[in-house]
Amino acid sequence: MLKVDSIHYGIVIDHITPGKGKKIFDKLNLGEVNYPVVLLRNVSSSKLGKKDIIKIENKIDVDMTMLGLIDPNITINIVENDEIIKKMKVEIPNIVQGLFKCKNPRCISNSEENVKPLFRLVKSNGTIEYCCEYCEEWTTYSL
Repeated sequence: MLKVDSIHYGIVIDHITPGKGKKIFDKLNLGEVNYPVVLLRNVSSSKLGKKDIIKIENKIDVDMTMLGLIDPNITINIVENDEIIKKMKVEIPNIVQGLFKCKNPRCISNSEENVKPLFRLVKSNGTIEYCCEYCEEWTTYSL
């Protein structure tokens, strides 16, 4: 049986859909850090069957919008002195800025350097669709 100790101070990203933990690990550049980080894959879960977990022995800023795009089922646990002091649930973001491009090649966000793509959630039943705030082009985002 694999045993991973609890963390004393840091962040636990929990309830990650199996297989998405590596993508989150890479997006947060956790392979480049100099403090302890653990990626657990396909861990047994009574709620989900299986899940991925990331334990970070340090407090870092995590982009909740980016995490919500990758997996809206994630829970973020903030740990201090071996105890969870705060739990946050990640959700599909209503507004997304700068995380993906508009598919309209004529959109100002694709041609102007200082303009970051900005999208608002249009619908989220089965498919996640965003509308560009500049050109109103719809983009389907797949998790």
